[in-house]
Amino acid sequence: MQTLIVGAGAIGLLTALNLAELDGQVTVIDRQGAGLESSWAGGGIVSPLYPWRYSQAVTALAHWSQDFYPQLADRLFLDTGVDPEVHVTGLYWLDLDDEARALEWARRERRPLSAVSIEATYRQVPALGAGFERAIYMADVANVRNPRLVKSLKAALAHCPNVTLREHCCAQGFVLEGDQVVGVRTAEGELRADRVVLTAGAWSGELLATLGMALPVEPVKGQMILYKCASDFLPRMVLAKGRYAIPRRDGHILVGSTLEYAGFDKTPTAEALESLEASAVALLPGLEKAERVGHWAGLRPGSPEGIPFIGPVSRHPGLWLNCGHFRNGLVLAPASCQLLANLVAGKAPIIDPAPYAPDTRLSPAQVS
Repeated sequence: MQTLIVGAGAIGLLTALNLAELDGQVTVIDRQGAGLESSWAGGGIVSPLYPWRYSQAVTALAHWSQDFYPQLADRLFLDTGVDPEVHVTGLYWLDLDDEARALEWARRERRPLSAVSIEATYRQVPALGAGFERAIYMADVANVRNPRLVKSLKAALAHCPNVTLREHCCAQGFVLEGDQVVGVRTAEGELRADRVVLTAGAWSGELLATLGMALPVEPVKGQMILYKCASDFLPRMVLAKGRYAIPRRDGHILVGSTLEYAGFDKTPTAEALESLEASAVALLPGLEKAERVGHWAGLRPGSPEGIPFIGPVSRHPGLWLNCGHFRNGLVLAPASCQLLANLVAGKAPIIDPAPYAPDTRLSPAQVS
């Protein structure tokens, strides 16, 4: 059985790793280098920013992934020597408008989120800016160093004799026999396969449009900045007014992010930089004198309610989707890719696949 995966971000690479354990050959292609779009650009918090504001469909994937990430990181490190740096720091939310809703969600979902005194918060995070009045905290929230995750996934696939990664190979459309998808067209010619899995992030909608299908996945721009500080500057992740700061083990601090509907434009802007720097200093005043070492933009695969599309497309046998994760691609990747592998293999799924099924979410009005 030949599988062709279109898109080599974290979702595509982890999909390939899971499917490589089944019988057959797996080829992964990407229009540029692997993992250089949203997988590289994101912050890597292993939690939705405000998990209580999402549907149960997102929550189910997030919980499975959060519980699985440590063993995934250990496996990748053991197999490749590349540490994805899953860094458990915990996360403080400050001065939330919907704190009561968050705490009720935590009780219902049995997650370790609780209110803490602001005095205790300042003791735990001395670098925090003045003026915050309330805090809630979840102790087991981690962040993953996403470029290292991609590097470790690539290295793991390089050890798989039945996997081929073809970078700088752009899919231009699908090869059909009747309604069945039997491959993709590229500038280098046709690539044939028994199944094609679309994991192309923000570009997934454009590719499905070549089949006359309107997938509601669109690019949503996000900009971030990176500082270099002492390794003990920020011991915990903090989030206030929609902006967050994420500490890496080596003292790098990520601050993000914007949410912009600007098509496929990835140009960093002076306006966003000014806004992000103001948020950074309000959260952590010490960053005003810290070295800023980066400012970039990436494109998230926006989707309705942030619910990804996972599963087969019955109108076109041979075509599978694993895309549309919006702001939570790195959060949801382990669960999404395991669920897809379960469905491909005909095994019992880790969670109910119904909320993610493409067939029930692509209404007749969306299909030309």
